Order: sequence, then C-alpha cells, then structure tokens
Amino acid sequence: MQFVILYLSTAVIFLALDAVMLTRIMKPLFQRQLGDALLEPIRLGPAAAFYLFYVGVLVWLVSAPALTTGPSARVALNAALLGAAAYGTYEFTNYATLKAWSWQMVAVDLAWGTVLTTVAALGGLWIARAVTG
Repeated sequence: MQFVILYLSTAVIFLALDAVMLTRIMKPLFQRQLGDALLEPIRLGPAAAFYLFYVGVLVWLVSAPALTTGPSARVALNAALLGAAAYGTYEFTNYATLKAWSWQMVAVDLAWGTVLTTVAALGGLWIARAVTG
C-alpha cells in the first residue's frame, strides 16, 4: 500500500505542476518557436503513456528505495539527475535534429524537468512517509 500511495502522490504533484508550467510558459514558448508545427490538440495517448511510465520509473528508482532509509538529500540528487537525463535527452536530441529548436527551449525545459522531477519525488516521498508512518 505504501508504494501505491508513493506513486499516486508523486503523480499528482508531477501532473499538477507540469500542467501549470505547460499552459503558462512552455506552450507560449513553443508556439513562438515552432508555430504551425505544433499539433492542436495534442495526442493525449502518448502524453499519458509518458507520464505514467516516467513517474513509475522515478518512484521505482529514486523514491521507493528511500521510503524506509535514505536521506532526502540523496533523493533530491537522484531525482534531479533522472530529470536532467530524461528532459535533456528530449531537448538535446531535438536541438540536434530540428531547425526550429532553440537554445531557449532547451534551457527552459531542461531546467524545468530537473526541478519538476525533484519536487515531485520529494513531495511524494514526504506524503507517503506521513500517511504510512
């Protein structure tokens, strides 16, 4: 049950924060840079698959091992590294292969993915520890 609470709390934090960031900052930034190349509306299936899988990997590799042991500083470092690796892969690959991709998009999304992953991991861990003791 502790793992389920950890996963759900991490997912809620991740999705809520990312929804705000995507609508207020990332979408306008990407629209300025990519214009008509953006798909409207987005394909929800691939987005849902990414979120479910990514949060699962975050919980499995970073948060779950720290439920009973492990300081929060180690969780924060591991989550930040995972976030930077995942978002960096997306951003640097796009920057390397797509004409319209800009350094501004790389910098903003890489920083955001790193912070978002860290906050979601720490928040989910805190909630799971508080609820399950």
